[in-house]
Amino acid sequence: MKNHILIIALLLVSFFANTQDKTEQYIRESVMAQEALNAQYANPEETPLLPDDLAKFESLDFFPVNPDLIFEVTIRRTPQAIPFMMKRTKDEVKYVKYGEVSFAYQGKTYTLSVYQNLDLIARNPEYENDLFLPFTDLTNGETTYGGGRYLDLEKSAGNPIVLNFNKAYNPLCHYNKKYSCPIPPAENDLPIPVEAGVKKFH
Repeated sequence: MKNHILIIALLLVSFFANTQDKTEQYIRESVMAQEALNAQYANPEETPLLPDDLAKFESLDFFPVNPDLIFEVTIRRTPQAIPFMMKRTKDEVKYVKYGEVSFAYQGKTYTLSVYQNLDLIARNPEYENDLFLPFTDLTNGETTYGGGRYLDLEKSAGNPIVLNFNKAYNPLCHYNKKYSCPIPPAENDLPIPVEAGVKKFH
């Protein structure tokens, strides 16, 4: 009996240690993603910023990294999904619903749709594994851009994949109206504030 208790205790210690290691890894990845976004926006050859904004640019404004808004999720494929034209701010682009992901937060479960840009894949097959998750939430128009934000995911041979809202970024049209940006479908409207990722640009 004592041996069984010891084994269970050791397994629990190992589980919590692995969980802690994973959380710390995801936090580091969140910080690195934000640093990479800042570097891109500061680069005159890559930035979407207007010249006057770039001249004053120091950093985007982010929420503090929130480990509670990082989830390991499984993508449930949408069988025989029919391609559709997703509205953008200036035009439409052909997408297909790849599947859905669900996550539990503060006692409730939420589901979001994940898409693939078929026009982009047709032009560049290297993007075959790229997945797109646009969403809106209760911070929009207050602390974040009113038109919602985006997350980039990638197909994985094995599940789960990581849904990390600390990597949420703004559509390019928030910074420069020359861009045409996808408008998040209504099915991806979260009835909660997602206080993670990038805030609106001032």
